[in-house]
Amino acid sequence: MIQENSRTRAHIDWFLIILVYGLSIFGIVAVSVATFSTTSEVDVPFWNHVVESSYAIRQSLFVFIISPIVLVLLMNAPYVWLNRYAPLLYYLSVFLLTVVWVFNRAEGVKAWLDVLWGFTIQPSEFAKLSMILILARVLSTKDIPMSNLPDTIRVFAILGLPAFVIIASGEMGSLIVIGVIAAMMMLFSGAPWQVLVGLAAAAVIGAAAIFGFLMATGSDSYRLIRILAFLNPEQYSASGAYQQTQSKIAIGSGGLNGIGTFVPGAMSQLNYVPADWTDFIFATIGEAWGFRGCMLLIFAYLVLILYMMYLAYNTRDKFGQLIIIGVTGMMLFHVVENIGMAIGILPITGIPLPFISYGGSNMVTCMGGIALVLNVTKNRSLTAQISTPQRQAIIQQLTRA
Repeated sequence: MIQENSRTRAHIDWFLIILVYGLSIFGIVAVSVATFSTTSEVDVPFWNHVVESSYAIRQSLFVFIISPIVLVLLMNAPYVWLNRYAPLLYYLSVFLLTVVWVFNRAEGVKAWLDVLWGFTIQPSEFAKLSMILILARVLSTKDIPMSNLPDTIRVFAILGLPAFVIIASGEMGSLIVIGVIAAMMMLFSGAPWQVLVGLAAAAVIGAAAIFGFLMATGSDSYRLIRILAFLNPEQYSASGAYQQTQSKIAIGSGGLNGIGTFVPGAMSQLNYVPADWTDFIFATIGEAWGFRGCMLLIFAYLVLILYMMYLAYNTRDKFGQLIIIGVTGMMLFHVVENIGMAIGILPITGIPLPFISYGGSNMVTCMGGIALVLNVTKNRSLTAQISTPQRQAIIQQLTRA
């Protein structure tokens, strides 16, 4: 039993807030460097280039206006509401995923929903947070969750419903993220090792089956090409592996210290790396700030991940602890996969870099995840000294109030 001390007391974690906003501000600068126009004047003040970038302006809107609202609302929501309304948020996210699947007429991936003034939302991003909450609710009801067949089926049914819609929409990246989140939460919840091994085996078999189906039918060609390009980048250097090849060249050209920001003739300025302000923004960072800049960014992410694990370790309420674990798993996989695909050691999945890549939906989701962590640290459970079933009974009584 963890004793009450400065690490476990309820508090607003300002270090976490400062860290993520530091990353977000750096992300605005990186987006402006990635979208530096060939027609822009060179000899102008640094911030003039930032203001000239419409993408950087939009990103600033997400960081300084929308994200703080999300952060404040979720951080100050009554802690018991996170448990009470988790099912409602889960079904709402599935509904939004279905709406995109049905009404989006785009070819290929159907992941975005048009809103106002040219802005779009990506419901699969918000589904990640709803999955964290619903799984934390279900897995915290017992000291050893998924210890019987009905409980195991329930968890897999919760995972299966959004997974089916996401697969039908063609967005495999978000499906993988949700799978990683679920696996990490199951691992730290104390689920039996047999269940975890079975989940891993099912994931491997499922991936092999999808690859075999694509190879046999030749359907969904862009996903097949992405997989084949990763396995044999030289053969597909002008097609499926082009983006990854250009990314590696850009990162390599940065050397140790980088070529600097807003440099005429840079690969980012000449748009040699497709999507270098979104999924492949790490290529822009490597070119502009070099190996040292990349390592500083990776170190900042390492601090973020380890610090959230530290907060989870010192959280006595299992529901809150699993929320932090889920958010940590989401951030960790995003960072590893995004950087891995940018340097060519992992396949391309279209997963953004947290707080850095351009995009409102991912920024709101990442800030929302941090807000959930802050909510837990701000409302450290008063039921920590009793057993999980007793604690759950108290929570259920509170939800009826």
